[in-house]
Amino acid sequence: MIWSRLRRGPTAPRLPLPGGCGQRRHTLRTERLLLYTPRTQLDLVVCRAAGADPEAQRWLGWDDVGVTADEGVRDALVRLRPADAGVRPPLPGLARLLARPFEPAPGQAHVLVAVRLDDGRYAGCTELAPGTGEIGGWLAPHARGLGLGTELFRAAALLGHDHLGRDTVRAGYEPANTASERALRGAGFVAADGPPRHRLGNGRVIDARWLRHASPTPPRHCPGDPPAATAP
Repeated sequence: MIWSRLRRGPTAPRLPLPGGCGQRRHTLRTERLLLYTPRTQLDLVVCRAAGADPEAQRWLGWDDVGVTADEGVRDALVRLRPADAGVRPPLPGLARLLARPFEPAPGQAHVLVAVRLDDGRYAGCTELAPGTGEIGGWLAPHARGLGLGTELFRAAALLGHDHLGRDTVRAGYEPANTASERALRGAGFVAADGPPRHRLGNGRVIDARWLRHASPTPPRHCPGDPPAATAP
């Protein structure tokens, strides 16, 4: 990982410059976010913490929140930045885990870590399921209410269309979650058919609405996801 101060001055954030796409890794940028395939376990743990608070879990409903269910641990993790991989972690024994590299595996969901360009903090995460083309995402508490959700979902659609060669990606949301619907529609998603009920990981069954995003140009594969070879 290369680090750079994109703005001058001692208070400018140190931002990751993970390079171009390659070997199941992807890099995208929006107006206010840098998004990239996780490089270390720190990336994953912090982004998990960003969606583990009760407000986010009202909609996400994970089956296992883990150590980030503890408010003190969660808050300490969310304060970290990618540049803090070498600092003392908020939990004893986590240093070795956080320094471990992350290696994306075939068949796993495509995950993008989002980092704020203005201060270098982790902003959240988005992911795309390779089989269904369904996307999801969440923002850290400090990144909510700023319109960053629209950028997050726009990046997820771009990942699907311009990096993974998908004509269409889909997203579901609970009707009461107006912030999620607003962000998705702001990113260009439109109404689509889908099952009216959905079971979250924690077992809660919710009403569901579905949206889709079609590629405005012919979809393509980037070097991080070369098209499958065809038989001669």
